[in-house]
Amino acid sequence: MALKITEVGPRDGLQNEKSEVPTRDKFEFIQKLIRAGLIHIEATSFVRKENIPQLGDAKELSSLLDLNGKTQFSALTPNLKGYQAALEAGYKEVAVFTAASESFVKKNINRTIQESIDGFKEIFQEAKKDGLKVRGYVSTVIDCPYEGKIDPKKVLEVSKILLDQGAYEISLGETIGTAVPSEVETLLNVLLKEIPADKLAGHFHDTYGMAISNVQKSYEMGIRSFDSSSGGLGGCPYAKGASGNLATEDLVYYFHKSGIETGIDLSKLLEASSFMESILQRKLASRSYIALRAKAAS
Repeated sequence: MALKITEVGPRDGLQNEKSEVPTRDKFEFIQKLIRAGLIHIEATSFVRKENIPQLGDAKELSSLLDLNGKTQFSALTPNLKGYQAALEAGYKEVAVFTAASESFVKKNINRTIQESIDGFKEIFQEAKKDGLKVRGYVSTVIDCPYEGKIDPKKVLEVSKILLDQGAYEISLGETIGTAVPSEVETLLNVLLKEIPADKLAGHFHDTYGMAISNVQKSYEMGIRSFDSSSGGLGGCPYAKGASGNLATEDLVYYFHKSGIETGIDLSKLLEASSFMESILQRKLASRSYIALRAKAAS
């Protein structure tokens, strides 16, 4: 299985920003990511504007994108209404979100895990009829900010339900960035007994600087799909001042130095992050971005 990197900066990264990024700037950011060689990009989420104002322009942004081109765009759809909006916009792939922690799901969407999954059944049914791919996110796969340690068997249970309903891939969200490789190994040992490696993706946060180590362990165990965010966009709301998403630059740098090709031009990726840094008017957290920019300037 070839390596797959899903860029989540335009959605997962920008939704956490305090200020709204203009639609045209989001579009330009995405174009720069495409020029860098990223072919899997989560562009936005079809949610109510009052819930996440930063993504309130989903329809407008989507109308600017070439949803029939080589780039495989996806959109997060929390409910059937969101799915229908994504379908109408022209998406060929959508994503749904739940977690392995009852407390986390309750705090985020005021539902139980089962209620959240029941809410996706119609999306899966419609997607099958409409020919759309569905990707499933399972958050808090190692630790939960409310419950603490999560039993890997719970992650397996939720993941299998989503796969049985029709998800083609499960993105394992290490939501608060507390995991270390031994914990990732324990989780994957449970999951891989019943789920093929090509059905799983790693979505690691870098709060404690462990994301790349966790990627390495996952790769060693057969995982070939990883999520990341240009420049490390997207803070961790459960650890104030800490970095959130694994930076795409850090991921690409790691793979390239390890002799693993990604198809991504790191210098052009830096341009995309630099552009968004100028728009947000704040420093980005990616270690590789900071180091390579400094090296280029010297």
